[in-house]
Amino acid sequence: MNKLRIVLADDHGVLRDGLTLLINAQPDMEVVACARGGREAVQLAEQWSPHVLVLDISMPDLGGAEATEQIRQRCPHVRILALTRYADQGYLRRLLNAGASGYVLKRTAGEALIDAIRVVAEGGSYVDPTLAGGLVARMTTAASAQRDAPVHAGELSERETQVLRLIAWGQSNKEIAAQLGISVKTVESYKATALEKLQLRSRTDILRYALACNWLNEDGGPE
Repeated sequence: MNKLRIVLADDHGVLRDGLTLLINAQPDMEVVACARGGREAVQLAEQWSPHVLVLDISMPDLGGAEATEQIRQRCPHVRILALTRYADQGYLRRLLNAGASGYVLKRTAGEALIDAIRVVAEGGSYVDPTLAGGLVARMTTAASAQRDAPVHAGELSERETQVLRLIAWGQSNKEIAAQLGISVKTVESYKATALEKLQLRSRTDILRYALACNWLNEDGGPE
């Protein structure tokens, strides 16, 4: 079985060793390298091309948001999962806007971290449950404040709209492909085209757009 390649970046040795043992105990995962700082994390992302890079957002030489932006620029296929002790909406939004696919609190790490790795590796997004409610509430407020702004849903094709709606509902690329009967690469192509048309960049932008379109208030989710 091909295992998920994981790079782990954290400047605390004891925590790093403990998380390595936890991840390597999973039958479908393997820590292939560890970084002690943000710059080393960027280098290891280029060297190992991992499926997921678990990244502490507070490191001595390069912060998590800056490291995330560099990794996304140099290795756009690498999924980044932020791991932190900061239960702060500001940090969360900054990391998501920088390109992280998930955000997990260290105090809830364990099974939550393993679940989050699997979710982001499959193309989905993961936000620690203790923070998810606040994020949605803030985006709902922002969307309400922009109700008068035009929403150009008509610019998207039917398939692009389907893909974007399913992403907003938290489905991974693999799940979307299975539901729509298309390949994962085709899902990624529709997503990229939709984002370009709407001039959206991050998952936060997608959620905000979905809220403005009232997609998240539909009973039962997307068809």
